[in-house]
Amino acid sequence: MEQKDQKEQKTAKIAVEQSLHPNNSEKIASLTKEAESLKAKLDEERQKLNDLSLSTVADRLEMITYLNIKPRRVLKGHQAKVLCLDWSPDKRKIVSSSQDGKLIVWDAFTTNKEHAVTMPTTWVMACAYAPSGNLVACGGLDNKVTVYPITLEEDISGRKKTVGTHTSYMSCCIFPNSDQQILTGSGDSTCALWDVESGQLLQSFHGHTGDVMSIDLAPNETGNTFVSGSCDKMAFIWDMRSGNVVQSFEGHQSDVNSVKFHPSGDAISTGSDDSTCRLFDMRADKEVAVYSKESIIFGVNSVDFSVSGRLLFAGYNDYTINVWDTLKAQRVCLLYGHENKVSCLQVSPDGTALATGSWDFTLRVNHS
Repeated sequence: MEQKDQKEQKTAKIAVEQSLHPNNSEKIASLTKEAESLKAKLDEERQKLNDLSLSTVADRLEMITYLNIKPRRVLKGHQAKVLCLDWSPDKRKIVSSSQDGKLIVWDAFTTNKEHAVTMPTTWVMACAYAPSGNLVACGGLDNKVTVYPITLEEDISGRKKTVGTHTSYMSCCIFPNSDQQILTGSGDSTCALWDVESGQLLQSFHGHTGDVMSIDLAPNETGNTFVSGSCDKMAFIWDMRSGNVVQSFEGHQSDVNSVKFHPSGDAISTGSDDSTCRLFDMRADKEVAVYSKESIIFGVNSVDFSVSGRLLFAGYNDYTINVWDTLKAQRVCLLYGHENKVSCLQVSPDGTALATGSWDFTLRVNHS
């Protein structure tokens, strides 16, 4: 008798499920259809606004014909691949991190090493100067972000402080406008904002579906927005206060390794393993330029703008740095010198020099 009841209950349950399912699948199908048509309408509206391309508008501008940028100084001291670099706010020093587990602070003018810190891990993938110039932060395969005070003492490693920990490697870090907070990106697909003093997690940023490789702050005074680039081929603009994505940009065919805000704050540039750099305009909410050539088949590891935003510097896997005219989307010049892939580059805060780091164990300071 009991078995019969159970059987009947089962049959009834199946009948109920079956009666629900057709409706569900029909609903899903009609909603999907509706979403598709709305997307098509949006694209249509966008196309109406898409009246001129950036390069067409830039036709009347004169070409940049001559750039006399050359490697003027070589910084030697790392025993392995240089992975990251950052200029100090006073434009005098550079901090670099390497696969050898070392963090080195250099005098960019004399090439002297001012501090060298050995980390408890190799592959120190990220390093950054604090706005005051009195702190440096770094991290990598240890999943942590560690902060060191820059003092006149010989050994600064004794005063290190672990601020935050991710569940995977830390790929990038940056101080947003003060020494009190640090923003990090990680292989765990998230970004995080930490309080330097307490080590407390202030905000986490979830949205990417691949490793976050690069972050950059918007150049405006309030500094509440930042951009992130990821192995999910996307670049996201985030609101630091809410933790939400406010804009997303797609178009790359492979990992986005580097992101940088245009000095105007109205656009971002990206560099990718698909051998292209791209310019996305935030006001137009779309890609406005692609920087590529058929002869360039190597990935881009790092991008940065000149102070005016007219030039885009990009470091590639074929050991070169390409300099692009951002408006005309044409290559202006090619910088040689490194003997392995260019892993990182950054224009100095005053725009007079370009520092590059490479897997050839060296950093170079280039200027006219």
